[in-house]
Amino acid sequence: MPSPADSDTADSTPQDQPTSKAVRILRNYRFPLFILAGVVIGAVIGLVFGERATVIKPFGTLFINMMFTLVVPLVFFSIASAVSGMSSAARLGKIMGSMLGVFAVTGVIASIVMVAALWLFNATEGVQVEMQEPKNVEEVGSIGEQLVQTVVVDDFSKILSAEHMLALIVFAVIVGFATSRIGEAGKPFAQFLSSGTEVFLKFTSIIMYYAPIGLGAYFAALIGDLGAQLVGDYVRAFLVYYPVAIVYFIVAFTFYAFFAGGRRGVTRFWGNVLEPTAISLGTSSSVAAIPANLRAGERIGVPRDIRETIVPIGATIHMEGSSLSAILKIAFLFAVFQRDFFTIENILLGIAVALLAGMVMAGIPSGGFIGELMIITLYGFPPAALPIIQIIGTVIDPPATTVNAVGDQSSSMMVARILDGKDWMDKEQEGSAAAEPETDTARAANR
Repeated sequence: MPSPADSDTADSTPQDQPTSKAVRILRNYRFPLFILAGVVIGAVIGLVFGERATVIKPFGTLFINMMFTLVVPLVFFSIASAVSGMSSAARLGKIMGSMLGVFAVTGVIASIVMVAALWLFNATEGVQVEMQEPKNVEEVGSIGEQLVQTVVVDDFSKILSAEHMLALIVFAVIVGFATSRIGEAGKPFAQFLSSGTEVFLKFTSIIMYYAPIGLGAYFAALIGDLGAQLVGDYVRAFLVYYPVAIVYFIVAFTFYAFFAGGRRGVTRFWGNVLEPTAISLGTSSSVAAIPANLRAGERIGVPRDIRETIVPIGATIHMEGSSLSAILKIAFLFAVFQRDFFTIENILLGIAVALLAGMVMAGIPSGGFIGELMIITLYGFPPAALPIIQIIGTVIDPPATTVNAVGDQSSSMMVARILDGKDWMDKEQEGSAAAEPETDTARAANR
């Protein structure tokens, strides 16, 4: 690939420069583009063939299962290795504090954006949905019990599961901290953790060869299955959420990237988020996008200790897309029951609920269900309202997950800006590949 210096030589003609730049972009990012193309083709297949498209779902399930198998060891090794390499516990504390602040602010902004969109376009006016009593309502323990189960498990074998991601993260942080505290005796183990991170990142590159096929098949089945639900007034939720999510995705993330690194931050952000975008959209899982997000953060130049702490934690408790959807669900129910959502009291309560649903509830077992129950209880809706918001959640899940996952990347950039100053991208980072955005998989594809 030509170097930046090559493209600026005096011999280059004005008409040659755009062509060479386009060729470089296609060569460097062609594999993420293949993934996006697979998702788009899968969506078309799902729309054309409907429920018959579910016959190819096993091809997608194969990829999804491999990603979920990979993500547990990758999260453990990356977080434990990052913490063990930190210069002090104070650095970890600063990262965690800045992270929570950024998560809260972005969640509130997302909620306000959805409120504004609903108010400007009267998007839920005249909604009518036939209600039915919920079936097989899930029973959950007290909030205290749920919070305990969030951060610990009662057996080591249970921590080796994506279902207990926060407990795994807490465990990895403590392992990394213990490794750093024992000094010389911990260096061999720290090297093992670092080596493990590299092994599972390479494992990710290998699996990604199958991503265009796997994601295409999975998304085809998803769209084919959702088609039956996009009828009646539920299509209103679809038509409201998707444009708002797309606008937020483009405008808000561009602003966050600019805040983090100026124009260069915007260029690096959009030059490296195609892969996590495609994976999160195709799988409807922020957890499945963790490996791609970690690699994107490395190419952007986010410091290792920041990206390997924030991306895994963010996949569990940072849900900007869920904040958008929580406001939509609340407003939708208000319209169904012919109540006015647009009062100061209802809006402020809605933003608070969205923030809780997007951060606190998202991280605990059965958190999504608890968040939905919280909406119904706080506003005094009957139990028959539960299936309504559950269906809405299913319909808007793909773009919501994409906003959630890619938001983790922009948040990690902002935390880097807060902690390391405006020149954080200029500082030499361990293993940085920021100047060369080409992925291992793309390089392999070039051979």
